[in-house]
Amino acid sequence: MASPHYRNFAVAVYTRVYEVNKMRDLRYLAENFEIMSRHVKIAKVYLETHRDMVVADEGVIRQAKEYLEARGVTVEGGITITVDESNQFETYCYTNPEHRRKLQELCAYTARLFDAFILDDFFFTSCKCPACIAAKGEQRWTDFRLRLMTEAAEELALAPARAANPNVKVTIKYPNWYEHFQGLGFNLETEPAMFDALYTGTETRDPVMSNQHLQPYESYQVFRYFENIKPGGNDGGWVDPFGSFYLDRYAEQLWLTLFAKAPEITLFDFRSLQRPITPEHRAPWQGSGASFDFDATVAPYGLPDGSLAPEARWTLAAGAAFELADRFLHELGNPIGVACYRPHHATTGEDFLHNYLGMLGIPIDLHPTFPAEAHTILLTEAAAYDPEIVAKIKRQLLDGKTVIVTSGLVRALQTRGFSDIVELHLDGRRAATQDLLMGFGVHHAERPITVPRIGYLTNDSWEVISCLVGVTGTPLFHSARYGNSTLYMLTIPDSFDDLYALPPAVLSRIKEIVTQDLFVRVDGPSQVALFAYDNGTFIVESFRDTATEVRLVVDERYTCLQDLVSEEVLDDAEAITDWRGQPTGKKGFALALPPHAFRAFRAQT
Repeated sequence: MASPHYRNFAVAVYTRVYEVNKMRDLRYLAENFEIMSRHVKIAKVYLETHRDMVVADEGVIRQAKEYLEARGVTVEGGITITVDESNQFETYCYTNPEHRRKLQELCAYTARLFDAFILDDFFFTSCKCPACIAAKGEQRWTDFRLRLMTEAAEELALAPARAANPNVKVTIKYPNWYEHFQGLGFNLETEPAMFDALYTGTETRDPVMSNQHLQPYESYQVFRYFENIKPGGNDGGWVDPFGSFYLDRYAEQLWLTLFAKAPEITLFDFRSLQRPITPEHRAPWQGSGASFDFDATVAPYGLPDGSLAPEARWTLAAGAAFELADRFLHELGNPIGVACYRPHHATTGEDFLHNYLGMLGIPIDLHPTFPAEAHTILLTEAAAYDPEIVAKIKRQLLDGKTVIVTSGLVRALQTRGFSDIVELHLDGRRAATQDLLMGFGVHHAERPITVPRIGYLTNDSWEVISCLVGVTGTPLFHSARYGNSTLYMLTIPDSFDDLYALPPAVLSRIKEIVTQDLFVRVDGPSQVALFAYDNGTFIVESFRDTATEVRLVVDERYTCLQDLVSEEVLDDAEAITDWRGQPTGKKGFALALPPHAFRAFRAQT
């Protein structure tokens, strides 16, 4: 008999209040839950009590809860704090006495029905009504909202819930737009300690055909970031099927969440998961070895006319993704990466840059506090929010540690003493380039890129990689000695996606420095990500639409790489030398990756 649960994680399904109220007719619940359960091993169902000022009927909730629990399913509550989600996500107004009273009543009501509930990711405020304007006074909207929502969390959500049920567990779910939280009142400094647990929105959808343009790597990175904010208290990741034109993109979000070691993953939502799969959801690269096999997944549901049976729903794709990931997740250790720093409430001109860097094959380990213990730190413009950041950089370098900064951070620190480390000047001039000088060789980007011009003092600092601009140039990757170590600067193009145009040799040189403390590196084109773990295991995944060749570079103490799924062994490696032909202590294994495919390996000694 098949296990009712996955080995490495649990799966939950979230149900909106509209569908909860439909469960008055138990046939609606029973028929749809039965189909879902054929595809996915469901361990938990969230039943929502409120959304858009609609409240679920208590009798219906109790009936649905009884039905699900009788089938071994854990049932918890959920609240979405919106007035009208269809009206640009209209949230509650937290200066409105009626809304404040309503939320108190909802949290108490939900706590009486459940021993645990989650606040869906609308516990923020975008309200600028006359009352909010008056209450804000001379404060910035960010400062006003951060204080307002911290107070609302305690007085309107947690206190009434715990008064109604002293044992209730209250979880706050955060969405994917973490760079902008502070402006809408999500308080990552105060709320994680107040709530019993966090939950992470790991949906990234289509990176091009969506307003947010979130990069796929964020589905992994944002979970790790929130885990670093509340270690051991990030209960899971949450993915919806929206904005994924092909099933591959949906599956990728699911297993990236699991690669981040999420203990639970929630599928949103009961209604959307009933969407039928159609032939249009088959990606153009299918049939070329992609990790999600559309044809094999839907084959049992194919009809003679080429269409699919109604039972072929999006849960079918989720189930296929889960089964694949569950085969090897237990082999992975704890995720590791390059230490990065984003202070609480940081405002930045390099929004979500860490996810673009992740798409270059740089594993990111983002922290809310300065990771002084790390031997190598990568700092983006977000770090400028820390008033002591220059002193902290100096301390790292004096201690013999490596610091990599972006051009955006240098620009932000020009008047804050950064020149005491190295004199670099950004005066607003730009340069367009396609040719990159590294050593004595010129490498060509896929297209012209535009970068800020960087001025520096000859012989005080040195270009590692140069952008050639006619008969002049400007640094792309730069180095400067200070104290007992070296500081590096990575120039960030005006459009972050121009990083993807950099040639493989240039990316490899950058990663040679940035990922120097990791046991593995992936050399190759952009949009091939690396996920590394502390027990010698790693995953390499291509998000490219065509097949690509990469080189897996590991410490020379490793003799071979073993695939965690197929058990195939790669043992044909070549020694890696530097530009002078000197040994580096590394060896490389060639690997062909199909489009939208991943491989998981263990490096063997």
